[in-house]
Amino acid sequence: MTAMTCEEVSRVSALAQPLVFTPKALGPNLAAWIRDNSDALNRQLYEHGAILFRKFKVNGARDFEDVVAALGEPIIEYNNRSTPRTQVRGKIYTSTEYPASETIPLHNENSYSHAWAMKLFFFCVKAPEVGGETPIADSRRVYERIAPAVREEFIRKKVRYVRNYGYLDLPWQEAFQTDNKADVEHSCKSNGIEFEWFDDGRLRTWQTLPAVARHPVTGKDVWFNQAHLFHVSNLGRDLQSALLSSVGEENLPRNAYYGDGTRIDSAALDEVRRAYDAEQIVFPWMAGDVLLLDNMLFAHGRKPFSGARQVLVGMASENRDHGLQPPHDLPT
Repeated sequence: MTAMTCEEVSRVSALAQPLVFTPKALGPNLAAWIRDNSDALNRQLYEHGAILFRKFKVNGARDFEDVVAALGEPIIEYNNRSTPRTQVRGKIYTSTEYPASETIPLHNENSYSHAWAMKLFFFCVKAPEVGGETPIADSRRVYERIAPAVREEFIRKKVRYVRNYGYLDLPWQEAFQTDNKADVEHSCKSNGIEFEWFDDGRLRTWQTLPAVARHPVTGKDVWFNQAHLFHVSNLGRDLQSALLSSVGEENLPRNAYYGDGTRIDSAALDEVRRAYDAEQIVFPWMAGDVLLLDNMLFAHGRKPFSGARQVLVGMASENRDHGLQPPHDLPT
């Protein structure tokens, strides 16, 4: 690591992830440091999947935008939205604006979509008084931990994501960032999304995608879907019952099925959730921290918190290839 002019000061878990860097000298500019060490940094990212930068100089959203751009890969807009966020500047956004009392399950960003960012950057402007961590989990290890029978059924059948915009989900105008139906239809057709308009202006979409992807650089198979997050079982029992009785299953804000349209047994998704829980790594935020994730190699979430919390997010390097060849261990 000496070639990177930075020392590795701590490892957050026995799995040595994320890799933690702090500067030898006080407060160097993180964007400049990344530009000077981009090749070595990418090698470390492909190996570890997650890197935490601590005690570097990052003063606000403008500096953070420079950090996201420092690897020389295009910064991505937050399109095909599934959660509420606020644009802070350029292509820098707040993290998901859910109530502080809620947990956000571990997931890979936009793995429900045909296009996603390969790299995610998180910048802690203000750490909360209690909680509010961003847990992470190695998607390679999650894949390996899931029971083979469950994993192989998902691989064979894939995942169908269904959304009914409005209700508790985002309105379609916010999700697609337009109030023009023709623009929505063009976006859907361009991204392999089926859609249906209703007489009252409501929109339903659905798309089928692989449950597992192969990383384009490492060649590793990773668990890469949001079935456990979209599925109705992700809601509390009271909310599930209330929604099912009021709008019915087909009109739920969102739900996940197997790709052939059959229901996913909640027990299978519980197996997936147990794998995420077993692999999650949690560390406390410090103001000024920047976390870099390879979005295919590592999932992320959010713990409940109290007190003010401000974490910004930037995304870079779009990918549209799930890796459609059969995973290595799938019988043919």
